Amino acid sequence: MDPVKLVEGYKFDDHTTSDLRVCFKLIDEQPEWFSCHSSVLSQNSKYFADWLAQNDVRSNNCIEIECPRVEYDHYVKMLKLMYLPRESVIDSFDSVKSAVGVLRASKSLGCELVTKSCIEYIEAASWDEKEEEEILEVARTLGSEEVSLLARLQAPSADTVKNVFISAIRFATCMESPFPPFLDDLKTSAQEQIDFMIHEDDETALVTTDEDVKSVVQEGLRKLLGALRTALDLLSTEFDQSPDQAEQRILCSLADIDWIVNLLAKIEMMHDFVSCWSEISDHILSVVQDKKYISGLWAVKAKLIEVTGKALDAVGYGSVVLPSSSRVHILKTWLPYIQMTKRFLDENSKNETSLQMDSDLSQNIESAIVSMVLALPSDDQADILSEWMKQAEQFRYPDLTEAFEVWCYRSKTAKRRLVGGLNGGSNPTVSL
Repeated sequence: MDPVKLVEGYKFDDHTTSDLRVCFKLIDEQPEWFSCHSSVLSQNSKYFADWLAQNDVRSNNCIEIECPRVEYDHYVKMLKLMYLPRESVIDSFDSVKSAVGVLRASKSLGCELVTKSCIEYIEAASWDEKEEEEILEVARTLGSEEVSLLARLQAPSADTVKNVFISAIRFATCMESPFPPFLDDLKTSAQEQIDFMIHEDDETALVTTDEDVKSVVQEGLRKLLGALRTALDLLSTEFDQSPDQAEQRILCSLADIDWIVNLLAKIEMMHDFVSCWSEISDHILSVVQDKKYISGLWAVKAKLIEVTGKALDAVGYGSVVLPSSSRVHILKTWLPYIQMTKRFLDENSKNETSLQMDSDLSQNIESAIVSMVLALPSDDQADILSEWMKQAEQFRYPDLTEAFEVWCYRSKTAKRRLVGGLNGGSNPTVSL
């Protein structure tokens, strides 16, 4: 490497040619004096230029500057950097922490060249979280110079956020085919960052209402559900070769679906999931309830309850509005499966290594089912409640006692309440 060219040929702390001494005074410590040159200091620092304009070096060639102890090394380095040409200043930094410290010092003494070099170095370097906080703090003192320093932290435009969000969705849902297995970790990271982007963020919330974004989310949902269907279709063959691997493939698919369901709930698109899930429910259950898997696939069976529980919750509490026929279909399709699977999981609960259904999940699903039953036409309620009571000895879950009591009360008072309330008791055409 070529030797560094010195400004005006002067060397820092060379007492043989210097005409000025500078010290950064520390409280209760012996001051250290540095031999400097007035021409170099006045050329590179407004502070020194002003001091030299007001003082005669021949009569007073000592400048004392008070300096915080923690900043001492940065002030000294800043003084040394004044003796280097611009291109060499940037090369002298070896860390963001050092550059930030020198930046504070150079800003306080009006060293424009050093300040700009610090900003260029920091702007091009990578920061950790602690360093970023220090940079933000010092940037507030820079005025217009902070623009380039903080460019990476500026809030992006709505179009930029939209484009990144769409790309992340496509990646998180394996939309690009084929999707190499080694990218699974990156897919998980994309899912986590999408969750972070939409968490209590009004600006991102505006992006998620964009029709292009919704279209991509819908496409991602279809992609994931299609992947689940494919995994189920291949299950029989793969299960014979490697049961654990076959089960894991379906579990991964369900985990992706579970993730996008959480996303859909946050951006008010649960109707898309519930509709699609209802359409493929019969196919899902026809596969996993095959006698071939009667004593296996318990992780898959439990995960199916968890995912289905979110559909039941959305319908049961009104965030997704469906015709009564669709609600009846969902209940009659999944209720027997949930009852059977829950019973087997409970029977094996004494085994610490066995899967168990989370108590909060059980309670939430039970509450959602009760809400769904209570919102059905009375005849549909009667069908479901009758079947539930027939199976009560075998399946104690879910407890539909509340729904049964409400149905009985409504049935008992239905004619009086409806006829009297709607027609004043005078219209004989209204009858139950």
